[in-house]
Amino acid sequence: MFLDHKIPPPIVTLIFVGLIYGSTNYVAADIFPYQDLIALGILLIGLGFMFAGVREFKKLQTTVNPLDPAAATTLATSGVFSITRNPMYLGMSFILLATSIYHGAWLGLPLIILFMTYITVFQIRPEEKAMQELFGAAFEDYKGKVRKWI
Repeated sequence: MFLDHKIPPPIVTLIFVGLIYGSTNYVAADIFPYQDLIALGILLIGLGFMFAGVREFKKLQTTVNPLDPAAATTLATSGVFSITRNPMYLGMSFILLATSIYHGAWLGLPLIILFMTYITVFQIRPEEKAMQELFGAAFEDYKGKVRKWI
């Protein structure tokens, strides 16, 4: 597809952070007790998923570059990858959720769904195609055991 692996996922995440923040100009922000603490907790969970995924890739000495999934040398199935096949993208989604909560931007919720759809179509599907070609039956077995998101 046209956008497959063209825009680095961290850049896509930053674009959506901007969209969520910008949405507060059009819809009144909601304020509620412990909003900042809840957002911080969700942010830390998101960062935890991301760092755990990167750490697992580094441990396995395989590529972290999302723009070149065919360069993978090992199929990551342990650690955080036993919970989700896409911990970094899940972490980015949590970061967007934290941003929405912090700013009281409830219009951010449909934007998170749009982000997840974009990442699934233009990042995850092409990555999974590459993993299928590289690891065959081992990847099929892994897909049968671990969900795409959570």
